[in-house]
Amino acid sequence: MSIEVFNRYEKKFIMDHETYETLRKALTSHMVLDEYSKRNGFYTISNIYYDTPEDELILKSLEKPLYKEKLRLRAYGVPKLDDKVFLEIKKKYKGLVNKRRSTLILDEAYDFIASRQLPEKRSHQNRQVLKEIAFLMSRYDVQPSIYVAYDRIALFGEDLRITFDRNIRTRMTDLHLESGDHGRLILPKDQWLMEVKAEKTLPIWFVRLLSDNKLYPTSFSKVGKAYLTRDQETHHIIHKGEIVSCLNPYSLQQPVAH
Repeated sequence: MSIEVFNRYEKKFIMDHETYETLRKALTSHMVLDEYSKRNGFYTISNIYYDTPEDELILKSLEKPLYKEKLRLRAYGVPKLDDKVFLEIKKKYKGLVNKRRSTLILDEAYDFIASRQLPEKRSHQNRQVLKEIAFLMSRYDVQPSIYVAYDRIALFGEDLRITFDRNIRTRMTDLHLESGDHGRLILPKDQWLMEVKAEKTLPIWFVRLLSDNKLYPTSFSKVGKAYLTRDQETHHIIHKGEIVSCLNPYSLQQPVAH
């Protein structure tokens, strides 16, 4: 069974292709590829984000509150209606990310979201998480809002997981996972997004690697960027300051242990 509950701190970095190549080479002596990457190299992750007609969840997230939450449906690759997918709540409080998810069959997930009725109990489900999602949907009138996909390669080692994402793309129509992973790029093709995920502190060798390559954390949300792109295209009010450099760039929550 896949892990369904995650608690960790996350930092994000945007870099060019040359820097990505430098980091990938340096990381091989400390980390290994995850199972998806071992089997497929780069693999596609596709997501549908759900929000209210007034975009309450994303607008609140862009304000950078102490607490925020997102609801999304995630697949690895382009699924069929009878394939397994993940329905997830992602919460963030004071920098700590909590992700809770349940496996569902894709058409089962669609029915659950549309009807707000818990699906028939099956062994692949996490019923507690589904109840939490049902409660969230009772508070918000959510509907499919934005599609986001990207190609990822991931590494792990010790208390550390690092992902590299490229070709981050979005679409605002045809919001079905089975419809393909096409979309409009929201970062230039030669840029990469690195996400660093750890439960406590970053190892000193990795801090030095960041410093040597002059990499500093950036506040970047894929769905936030997709929303802002949509907002610009439709001439709505543009939220300012979506990407912000961190003044304390390498700490997750505690000082790095020497």
